[in-house]
Amino acid sequence: MDERRSQSMALADGRTLCFAEWGDPDGFPVFALHGTPGGRLNRHPDESRYALAGARVITYDRPGYGGSDRLARRSVVDCVPDVAAIADHLGIDRFSVSGGSGGGPHSLAVAARLGSRVVRARCAVGIAPYGAPDLDFFDGMDPLNVTEFGWALEGEERHATELTRELREMGERVAADPGQMLGDDWALDDADRAVMSRPDFGAMIQESTADLVRGGIWGWFDDDVAFTRPWGFDLSEITVPVEIRYGARDVLVPAAHGVWLGRNVPNAIVAVEDGEGHMGDPDKVVERMRWLVSGE
Repeated sequence: MDERRSQSMALADGRTLCFAEWGDPDGFPVFALHGTPGGRLNRHPDESRYALAGARVITYDRPGYGGSDRLARRSVVDCVPDVAAIADHLGIDRFSVSGGSGGGPHSLAVAARLGSRVVRARCAVGIAPYGAPDLDFFDGMDPLNVTEFGWALEGEERHATELTRELREMGERVAADPGQMLGDDWALDDADRAVMSRPDFGAMIQESTADLVRGGIWGWFDDDVAFTRPWGFDLSEITVPVEIRYGARDVLVPAAHGVWLGRNVPNAIVAVEDGEGHMGDPDKVVERMRWLVSGE
């Protein structure tokens, strides 16, 4: 494996973080925070697209995923010192941050607490806070995703048992056919199925899922729990430019979450993808990355 894809650093508290870099090594730094479940190997499969946008993309395994040590009972805001530590380790002062799906709340945390270092932020198909006023959290969400949140609310034993089974089955499906990452029982939009069935994305999905399986369930487990509890920061703290982007046909994180975030993130730029679901259009990666690099 390319050494840029599996770098590690020790934190002051004794934990190890594993991270990767993609695109132009001399480009503008963009932290891309993975979804749930996920890891540092989740990215556009053609990193030359990042270079074309002038981006040096940094991904990392949140605690408990891949090669990063677990931080039990972490909250969403606990990602902030980890991102800051990686930036310091790499000699990066100013950067942009983007998070997709489960990475969305984490990107907002970084925007809120590292505002003096963050140039721009994006929350793409990110979930809104559980229990938020004026939001039916589960309305429009695929029943299987509702079930997973139910495990997190039920307690550790059931949650861990079910995720252990889910991760094993996901690994088996993806090894045989990466387009079946979520299986046939999920009511995914055709746009999402089309992305997962692409050969270039299939290879990336197989690589990243194998790494996810090796790392075990605890990153996934701790993400789920963190999303059902207070995030540890307030959206009103955000002062940097933020884009809230969501797919109108998303059944994993329904559009209502994006609508709520668009109303509650100060001065948010809201972008609605009418023909897309959860995965977005990967062929638009250059133009979307350019906004994070230069604001264009």
